Amino acid sequence: MREVLSVELIHQRQYPSLSGEACFIVNMPIQSVSERIVIMKIPKRIASAIINSLKGGVVPRIGLPYITVGREQEINALLHDVDIIADGGASFRFIVGKYGSGKSFLLQTIRSYVMDRNFVVVDADLSPERRLQGTKGQGLATYKELIRNMSTKTRPDGGALTLILDRWISNVQSETAAESGLDTNDPQFRKAVERKIYEVIGALHEMVHGFDFARLLTLYYNAYREGDDECKAKVVKWFRGEYNTKTEARAELGVNIIITDDDWYEYIKLFAMFLKKAGYSGMLVLIDELVNIYKVPHSITRQYNYEKILTMYNDTMQGKAQYLGIIMGGTPQCIEDTRRGVYSYEALRSRLAEGRFAQEGMRDMLAPVIHLNALTNEELLVLTEKLTEIHAQLFGYTPTLTQEDRILFLQIEFGRIGADSHITPREVIRDFIELLDIIFQNPQMHVAELLQSDQFSYAAAQPEGDQSVAPEFAEFDI
Repeated sequence: MREVLSVELIHQRQYPSLSGEACFIVNMPIQSVSERIVIMKIPKRIASAIINSLKGGVVPRIGLPYITVGREQEINALLHDVDIIADGGASFRFIVGKYGSGKSFLLQTIRSYVMDRNFVVVDADLSPERRLQGTKGQGLATYKELIRNMSTKTRPDGGALTLILDRWISNVQSETAAESGLDTNDPQFRKAVERKIYEVIGALHEMVHGFDFARLLTLYYNAYREGDDECKAKVVKWFRGEYNTKTEARAELGVNIIITDDDWYEYIKLFAMFLKKAGYSGMLVLIDELVNIYKVPHSITRQYNYEKILTMYNDTMQGKAQYLGIIMGGTPQCIEDTRRGVYSYEALRSRLAEGRFAQEGMRDMLAPVIHLNALTNEELLVLTEKLTEIHAQLFGYTPTLTQEDRILFLQIEFGRIGADSHITPREVIRDFIELLDIIFQNPQMHVAELLQSDQFSYAAAQPEGDQSVAPEFAEFDI
C-alpha cells in the first residue's frame, strides 16, 4: 500500500445533483484520508439498496454517486460520446472486462448521468431467450425488454413510454397556447396543435418504416385528444412489439405492419429521432451480458447475431443513425475469441481490434472497445471508507473500523496467490460488507483478531529467494 493516495473521484460536472461534499480530489497521507472523506446523509432506502445489492453481487440501480470511485478515463470517454449524441451524432462502444470487474457498474453510472442530461435510456441484459437475432423471436424479445425498461429522469425505473408520449402532446399544446394566444377550446387552437404534431411526424417519413411509425403516433394523438384510453393502450401495445400477427394489429388498429425479429432495430432508430423531436436530448441503448451470444452452440446463429452488431456499428459510425448511442458489455473472451466470440466475425474483428501502438497503461479510450483496468489499491481503500460510512448510517451505529483495519483487510485480500490478476472488485466488496455485518452483529469482537483468523487468511506465494526443497523431491530437476 503506497504512502500517499492520489484518487480522483467522479467530477462535479458528471453529477451536478450532488453537493460539493461528495466530490473532491484525495491527495494526502493515508492517515488523514478518513478526515477528508465525507458521506452525505442519505435516505435509508438508498443505503439499504446499495448495501444489499453489493452484498448480493449485483449493481444497485440507485445511489451510485455515493460509491463511485475511479474509472475517470472511461467515464470521460463515454461523456464525450454523450455530447456527440446530443449534437445529433451517434456512438457505439464495447465495455470489456472480467466478471465482477465493474462493467455493469460503469453502465449504470452512465445511465444515471445521461438521464440527468434529459436523455431517454433503454437497457436489457441478453439471455438464452433474448438475443439480437433469432429464429424464435429472441431479437424481438430483446426489443420488448428495451422498451419495457425505457427510463427518464422522472421515471428512472422503466415503463416511461406512455409518460413520454403524453408529455410530448402536452408540451405541444403548451407551446401552441403560448405562441398563438388562442384559447384551448378554440377550433383554431386544435388545428395549430395538429400542425405542430404533423411537423414532428413528417420528419420521420423519410426513415425506414417511418411512415408506419408516424401513423401510429397520429393514432395516439387522436386517442389522446378524444380521451380514448383503450385506443391509447393498443397503440402502446404496438410500440412495445406485443402484437404477434399482422391480422391482430389490423383488426385492432387498422395497420398492416408489426415489429418483427428482423426489423426491431429500425424502430430503435425511429424512437431516437422521435425522442429528439419530442424534447429529449437523445437515446442511449445499454445491452449487457453479451457473453450469452458467445454461448450459443450454433455457429450460424452466432454469425447472424454478429451481423446485427455490425449493422448497428456501421449505422452509428457512418452517421446513418442520429441522437443514438449504443453501449454493449461483455467479457474479454466473448469479444476476443476468434473461434466463437465477436472477433470470429472478420468484418467486426478488423474494425474493433486494437492497433499496434496500444499497450498496458496507455490504452486508447476513444477506440470502440474500452477495456476496464483493475481498480487501484488506493481507489479500493476509498471505496471501503465509503461503504463503512453507508453501512453505519443504515444500521445507526458509530463505525469502529479504522483506517489501519481497512488497509489490513485489503492486504489480506490481495495476499492470495494470483490475486493481483484474478481478484475483482465484486469479490473484495462482498467480503468487506460481510466483514461489516459480522462486526456490527458482534461488537465485542476485535477487528484485527477476525481479520487474522483462519477465515480471512489465505496461502501466500512462496518467496522467490526461498530455495528449500522437501527431501523426497531432492532428486528432481526442473
